[in-house]
Amino acid sequence: MLVWTVTALVLLGGFMVAFGAPYVPTRPRELRRAFGELYSVKPTDCLVDIGSGDGVVLRAFIRLGGRRAVGYEINPVLVFVSKIISRHHPAIEIHLANFWRAEFPADTTVVYVFGDSRDIRRIQRKVQAEASRLGRPLHLISYGFQLADQKPIKQRGAHFLYTVTPLQGKKAQV
Repeated sequence: MLVWTVTALVLLGGFMVAFGAPYVPTRPRELRRAFGELYSVKPTDCLVDIGSGDGVVLRAFIRLGGRRAVGYEINPVLVFVSKIISRHHPAIEIHLANFWRAEFPADTTVVYVFGDSRDIRRIQRKVQAEASRLGRPLHLISYGFQLADQKPIKQRGAHFLYTVTPLQGKKAQV
């Protein structure tokens, strides 16, 4: 039994390295700073968390007054854990999905991401494609990594706030 568990964890870890950022939980204090000092959550806001892990960002956003929080996570174990922990929050949705292929909800206003240096440019293009599809700017909070060609509006600790505007007259490429 122990051999199967260790093998499953190793395979799952390899899967995560190949397809996305590793699971790194965000501390509640850092989230209060991100959603307090960096971006003030409004009761009309809908958050999309790219790589939502155990859902800590989703729950913090709802507790701070957000209307809706949607998480996309590719790791089935983390989706299960997140759904169990978040089960008392009806405003939270967690999807076992590859966010590269997912469309953000029509009411999305804020996108939260812990990316890594290899994916941050692609994440920026994804958010811009969604802003273009939705026809309005989206706020992007990046934890740990700055966008290469855009200066943040604000920075608090390792969090960076950007406004990602729709592309004019052409479709964004992810």
